[in-house]
Amino acid sequence: MVIQKTLDVTTNGRDTIELTADVDNIVRASAVKQGLCNVFIQHTSASLILCENADPTVRLDLESFMRKTVVDGDPMYRHTTEGPDDMSAHIRSILTDTSLNIPVTNGRCALGTWQGIYLWEHRQQSHRRSIVVTVYGDN
Repeated sequence: MVIQKTLDVTTNGRDTIELTADVDNIVRASAVKQGLCNVFIQHTSASLILCENADPTVRLDLESFMRKTVVDGDPMYRHTTEGPDDMSAHIRSILTDTSLNIPVTNGRCALGTWQGIYLWEHRQQSHRRSIVVTVYGDN
């Protein structure tokens, strides 16, 4: 059995948005009991992360690390069509993930106790992001 749904998410600029409940709702509605859930973002300037969900300072620290490592407007970037955060957003996306595979066990995402699924917006301005969730397995 395979089911596929698309989540449309509007971001407020550079930040993380938790998708765990949305993805888990799709998994539960799929009737798949054992299988896999693939979460894929259809963009090159945002990404997906599986991250600590209990302490939001973890995500703040990740952002601090990225700001220091991948600097907006660095003069070495030639691709600046959409502004100083254009190329840095693409680099951030490549360094993280554009898809996640999560086991489905007993009809739910088999995440660890402190794991959450997040969209990580890498652009400074708000954007509409599409995330394709595909659930496949046995019911």
